[in-house]
Amino acid sequence: MTTALQRPSTSSIALTPKRPRGRPRKTLDERDDGNRRVALIGAAAKLFRRKGFHATTTRDIAAAVDMHSGSPFYHFKTKEALLHAVMDEGMQNALAQQAALPLQTDRAEHAEHALSLLIRNHFGVLLGARSDFIPVMLYEWRCLNTRQRNAVKRQQCAYEAMWLPVLRALYDNGQLRADVHLARLLIFGALNWSAQWYSARKAASLDELTSAAMALFIHSEAG
Repeated sequence: MTTALQRPSTSSIALTPKRPRGRPRKTLDERDDGNRRVALIGAAAKLFRRKGFHATTTRDIAAAVDMHSGSPFYHFKTKEALLHAVMDEGMQNALAQQAALPLQTDRAEHAEHALSLLIRNHFGVLLGARSDFIPVMLYEWRCLNTRQRNAVKRQQCAYEAMWLPVLRALYDNGQLRADVHLARLLIFGALNWSAQWYSARKAASLDELTSAAMALFIHSEAG
């Protein structure tokens, strides 16, 4: 004999609510996940640059975007993961901007102009709008774990690799007097240090900085 526990009655089946087909609708907070993530990365970049990674708390970051102190962990497992997201965002933007440059090296004046474009773009990445990301990468990369550091290093190598054909062309033309690989290291060292001292209110414009850098690094044929 089948008992009531073994076979539900028709009335009980009718009372069971039907589950909606497809994915459940997202809540307002869930629909805003992408925007909140972007806001967290931007706020973290500013705070990491101003206060340093270790001195910045997740409470500081959450307060900057009007979130509860524990809410950043909904988007990022750790503060280190958020730091890596800041660096990744900065490098992706830098690579995209640099890839759009019209770089030509077939003639001496073209190679010189190409280096000028690369330097001006790099100053924009370091010192222009949304310029917190790359300085954070330059000065806080030791706080990443090995896997994260390797990922950032691959992006950095891809970024710097675009400079090598230009530097080689300048070397072949006699406009660059130093070894290409040493020149690359010295040029990036000099340019990146500007993130420590540059102030738009007190220093030259980015175009003026570019002209000064070109005069420092390149022996112009016009000279």
